[in-house]
Amino acid sequence: MNVSEMSGTATSTARRFADGAGFLLRGIGLYVRNPGLMLLGVVPALISGVLFLTAYAILVVFVGDLATAVTPFADDWSTATRRVVRVIAGLAILGLGGLLAVLTFTAVTLVIGDPFYEKISERVEQRYGGAPDAVEVPFWASLRRSAVDSIRLVALAALFGIPLFAAGFIPLLGQTVVPVIGAAVGGWLLAVELVGAPFYRRGKGLRERRAALKVDRPTALGFGMAVFVCFLIPLGAVLLMPAAIAGATLLARRTLGQPVTED
Repeated sequence: MNVSEMSGTATSTARRFADGAGFLLRGIGLYVRNPGLMLLGVVPALISGVLFLTAYAILVVFVGDLATAVTPFADDWSTATRRVVRVIAGLAILGLGGLLAVLTFTAVTLVIGDPFYEKISERVEQRYGGAPDAVEVPFWASLRRSAVDSIRLVALAALFGIPLFAAGFIPLLGQTVVPVIGAAVGGWLLAVELVGAPFYRRGKGLRERRAALKVDRPTALGFGMAVFVCFLIPLGAVLLMPAAIAGATLLARRTLGQPVTED
C-alpha cells in the first residue's frame, strides 16, 4: 500500500469514526425535541444513577484503604516512594471502577428500563421508516435475553478491566495510553450493548449484532467512545441514556443498511 492509499484509508477511518460520534449527537437532538422520549427514559436512568453514584462515592471514600491493600509490597519502602505508588494504585482503582461503573450502569439500566427503552427505540425507527423485518418477541423472553447478554458483556468488561488495572501502575503509560485503550474497549462494549433493542426487534442476538458492528468497526467505536466519555461526566449517564438509545437505533439501522434520514 502506497502513501496515498494509506492516507486515504486513514481519512476514511476518521470520517467513519466521526459519523459514529455524530449518531450520539443526532440521538441528543431527537431526545431534546421530543419530551415524550425524555419522560420514557428518565425514570430507569434515575434509579440506576442513584445506585451507582452511591456505590462510586463509597469507592472514593475507601480508595486509600484499597490502594494500601493491593500494594503490600510497598510497606517497607520510603515514605515518598510508597505514597507515589499508592496514588498510582488509587487512580488505577478509580479508573477500573469508572470503566466497570459505566458498563454495568448501562447493563443494569437497560434491564430495569427494558420496556421504556424498547419504546424509545421503536419510536425512533418509526420516524425513519420502521423496521420492515421486525419479528414479534414476547416481553419476558426479550427481558431474559437482554439480562443474559448484559451479564456476558459485563463479564467481558471485567476480563479486559483487570489487565488494564494492572497496566495502570506503569508510570506515564498507565496515565496516558491505558485510559485511551480503556475508553476504546468500553466504547465497543457500550455500542454492542446499546444496539440490543433494534437487533432484538429483528430477531438477532448478541453474536449477530457483534458481527454486524465489526463490519464497520470505526463507526461503532466512534459512537461507543462518545457515549463512554459522556457517561463519565457526573449525571451524564442518567441524562443521556435515552439519547444514547436513540443514537444506537440509528447506528443499528445504518449497520443493517436501512435508511437513517427521515422521509
